[in-house]
Amino acid sequence: MLDLGIDLNVWPWMWLGIGVVFAIIELTLLPGSFVILPFALSAFAASIAGFYDVSIELQWLIFVVGGGGLWVLMYRYARRWVDDNAIAPGVGAARLVGLHAIVTRTIDPDDTDRQGRVSVNGEIWGALTETDAVLEAGAKVVITEVNGTRVVVRADSTLPPSPPPSSPPPPPTGGPTTSPTSPPPFETGAP
Repeated sequence: MLDLGIDLNVWPWMWLGIGVVFAIIELTLLPGSFVILPFALSAFAASIAGFYDVSIELQWLIFVVGGGGLWVLMYRYARRWVDDNAIAPGVGAARLVGLHAIVTRTIDPDDTDRQGRVSVNGEIWGALTETDAVLEAGAKVVITEVNGTRVVVRADSTLPPSPPPSSPPPPPTGGPTTSPTSPPPFETGAP
């Protein structure tokens, strides 16, 4: 029998104290890491076993083996969760590199006020050009890098720049048409 010079009636309270201390350390010093939490839980289990007059050896076994087993289970779960929720490359501003954008305010390489702007994915970004060419509003560009809070762009050579439409598109031709003020046609027939 394991004899550490401690009264058998004190062990359940010691396990309870160890569990509380480990839980407090986990919550305050190591929040979200779950490093000591399995051993806090196994200390609570050893405390319950102690209150039922289970031998000291079995209480230690519950604490050590139970805590180690819970730690391995939590580690496996955490690894699977981390692997399933890994952040894809290109998160944040780096996700913009390689995307096409439209110049909303002329980008002039000689502009010291840096007034150039582009629209990409519904966001307006300050823009610089990597060439000495002036990029007019409406030009299509490709983002080559992110420099601080600005994107660096170059003219998109795959598509020619197109001016914004000056009038609404023509109505579709062919097929039946109805005027917006006329009611829809009624179907006749028995229900």
